[in-house]
Amino acid sequence: MSESPIKHTLTTMLVMVAFTIIGTAILAYTYDTTKAPIEVSEAAAKMKLFDQVLPSNEHDNDLINESLDIPAGGELGNREGTKAHIAKLAGKPSAVILEATAPDGYSGEIKLLIAVRENGGIAGVRVIAHKETPGLGDYIDIAHGDWIKSFDNLSLSIRPLADWKVKKDGGQFDYMAGATITPRAVVKAVQKVLVYVDQNRQTLFATQATGEQ
Repeated sequence: MSESPIKHTLTTMLVMVAFTIIGTAILAYTYDTTKAPIEVSEAAAKMKLFDQVLPSNEHDNDLINESLDIPAGGELGNREGTKAHIAKLAGKPSAVILEATAPDGYSGEIKLLIAVRENGGIAGVRVIAHKETPGLGDYIDIAHGDWIKSFDNLSLSIRPLADWKVKKDGGQFDYMAGATITPRAVVKAVQKVLVYVDQNRQTLFATQATGEQ
């Protein structure tokens, strides 16, 4: 005798529930077993970037986990919230590493990583994502030239706000002929970061221990 329609439906539902439970268990197990290695890999990649903007001898703490939450928008121009990674040396804040976005690149947003020392000077700047024209606007990337190093050791006291422009606009920064928009956007973004750090010094360079919030 063949199964009744109700019994067949119940059997099918039980099979589907069993597969769902098994599938969920497999996904949970996969997540648990891969989460830690992924986090370690991401942390290592971040540290490689951090080492490019801040020499390792200028901090002795865990840059990944000592951080402050930074909301989206404001001077940094980020669409989403980010973190300020606090560098310390012998227990005292020595620098801060921030992400910033230049929204007005020639081909779209230019994402930057910037380290600013406690004295207000720039330790380093790197472009971490951009869509600028290859062979023309991409010289802002360290992989294609040293232009980005022109920010090293600069500060608002060394270079006043009025000078934070490309030379074509009356400022002090070099640019490549035919590619003015790209460096103009980067210079503006870096200058905004210095202003942000100056306005938030009390929070960013607080002497008390900082932690991920």
